Amino acid sequence: MLEVRQLTPAEARLHLAALAHVLVDCVDGGASVSFMAGFSQADAETFFTKVIDSMERGERILFAAFLGTDLIGTVQVLLAMPPNQPHRGEIAKLLVTRSARGQGAGRRLMQQAEASARSAGKSLLVLDTADAHAEKLYTRLGWTRLGVIPEYALLPDGGFCATTFFWKLLTSPAR
Repeated sequence: MLEVRQLTPAEARLHLAALAHVLVDCVDGGASVSFMAGFSQADAETFFTKVIDSMERGERILFAAFLGTDLIGTVQVLLAMPPNQPHRGEIAKLLVTRSARGQGAGRRLMQQAEASARSAGKSLLVLDTADAHAEKLYTRLGWTRLGVIPEYALLPDGGFCATTFFWKLLTSPAR
């Protein structure tokens, strides 16, 4: 049974190794998610420790997807924006382990992320991706493709990849 839930900082600390495993699996699979080949479990745990610290400051929300007791996916909603953009949030690091893809975890994670952003008062979300499968998911979920920047980032093996940017209005901003 697939379950998606928002993690508290304490829960995220309990699941730190599993969160890190998801990230390492994605990087090992070639995902352009900020990290290069050789990225270790310890590196990923350091990354998620910083995410948890940010959660404690109220700057982001972290969701996890579970199949049974196995944590198989995660996504973040970044809430801390510049003073002239209090209505905007960002989706970051939608990650699903390669063995669990195609079972709806990405879709469910995104739906929960959007709902939480709306509840947090965000009316506009943005994201970027270097993955064609993710692009299809975002389009199916009603996101608008803004455009592509070539050679925007590196793949874990060092090759360049393009990145596609998307946006989605959740509600009209209060004025």
